[in-house]
Amino acid sequence: MIVTLSSESHTKDKRRVYSPISLPGTSNQIQSQVSLAPLTSFRVGGPAEWYIAPDTTAELQATFEWANSEGMPITLLGAGSNLLVSDRGLPGLVIGTRHLRHVYFDLETGRLTAGAGESIPRLAWLAAKRGWQGLEWAVGIPGTVGGAVVMNAGAHTSSTDKILVNASVLSSNGNLEVLTPQSLGYRYRTSALQGTNRLVTQATFQLQPGFERAMVMATTTKHLNDRRTNQPYHLPSCGSVFRNPGPKTAGWLIEQTGLKGHQIGGAQVAVRHANFILNCGWATASDIFELICYIQQQVERRWSLFLEPEVKILGEFPL
Repeated sequence: MIVTLSSESHTKDKRRVYSPISLPGTSNQIQSQVSLAPLTSFRVGGPAEWYIAPDTTAELQATFEWANSEGMPITLLGAGSNLLVSDRGLPGLVIGTRHLRHVYFDLETGRLTAGAGESIPRLAWLAAKRGWQGLEWAVGIPGTVGGAVVMNAGAHTSSTDKILVNASVLSSNGNLEVLTPQSLGYRYRTSALQGTNRLVTQATFQLQPGFERAMVMATTTKHLNDRRTNQPYHLPSCGSVFRNPGPKTAGWLIEQTGLKGHQIGGAQVAVRHANFILNCGWATASDIFELICYIQQQVERRWSLFLEPEVKILGEFPL
């Protein structure tokens, strides 16, 4: 997605709320002016011009068809855990995938298939309780299956591309296709799907069944405790804000620049982990965006290195 920067002063627009739109063959309605702040982990952001959260692939196809017929831009929203949405909101149609939820364990192949809206931490626990290895690393990642596939989510030296068998993807013209990790063009924390309007509907992962339940549970619990010890979860955040440039991590670079605890408005660089930005309770999206830019400027000045955001920044922000 592309960030649009505006030099105009931020003023609250007078937004007209339109009547809900019903689509043939769907149970959900398209709503206007739906606040996106409660749907993101940062808890900031303005409204979607239009919003719907389909329950089925058929409803998704009908939704894409409607948006295309209206010439309307589409934004895809999973758990909202890796997003910063502008205070001005988003034009066009926002499609939520939280309702696309199903889980199937294939005992013969050791494969786990899950809907795009399923929580990755929930899957990690479900697999661990069955003694299936392969998802222990994902227990502390605040996101969905769809987001993990698109962003190549990872932790503890493991990542989505290492266990993904395939992903079912719906294109904006309504066609479904099944993509392999090779065709997804995986790299560090990104894939060929990022920045497109192709939507993951479900994914299949190759796990390793047959291990002792207690052993897999213990490893999963350890990974979760490690994240809780080293990362701040007491206030809203998006998780890691910047990609690790290597060989030093983004958190180390920010900390050594002396920015831990630095605050702009209600947005603060976390003291526990410098690659986290926290919403202290009154932050706006503009506060967070301004802090992101300030961190980039200071780190580049100190280290001659530009930190690339891992968080997706959507909508218009004042310069």
